[in-house]
Amino acid sequence: MSDKRRAFESPADLARPITQPVLRRPAATTMGAVLVVLRVLAGVWWLLALTFSWNDVLLDDLGLGDEPDFQALGNDVKEAISSGILNTVLIVGGIVLVIELLFALLVFRGVNWARVVVMVFATLSIIGSFVGWWLGGQEITVHTTLVTLALDILVLLALSSQGARAYARRPRERRARGSVA
Repeated sequence: MSDKRRAFESPADLARPITQPVLRRPAATTMGAVLVVLRVLAGVWWLLALTFSWNDVLLDDLGLGDEPDFQALGNDVKEAISSGILNTVLIVGGIVLVIELLFALLVFRGVNWARVVVMVFATLSIIGSFVGWWLGGQEITVHTTLVTLALDILVLLALSSQGARAYARRPRERRARGSVA
């Protein structure tokens, strides 16, 4: 039989422990970590673009320009609400991006649970983009979600590879407690 990989692997085969240690980090794992970092950079770019176009987003996309209750507020109050919403989005987005960067480091180091979590969130992001396109008519363009969607698909392809899985599930030596490495 050839060394060609089967199109389908049974769950029992996937759950079986890896017995041979994989010594070298596969290119798929490195590429997966790099793609997660690129995803973080795309998130930073998105947050910057949101900051510079915040008034348009607030008035057009969120529809606050047409709300009579919002229009009745004074300019100082409107500015405080606007900056409060923007600051909240930026802080939460920044925290998410830092966590995603930590996951990139863990994936690079070959931590299996981090690889799985990154793949789950990439899947959820792809599904979210699809649902937004299907139900809401959200356009998938370079200016909206095309870059992050492409990065999520590439992350899934890289981290679901056989080499990345074997590296993340490789046997490791246990350190004794209190020992210095």
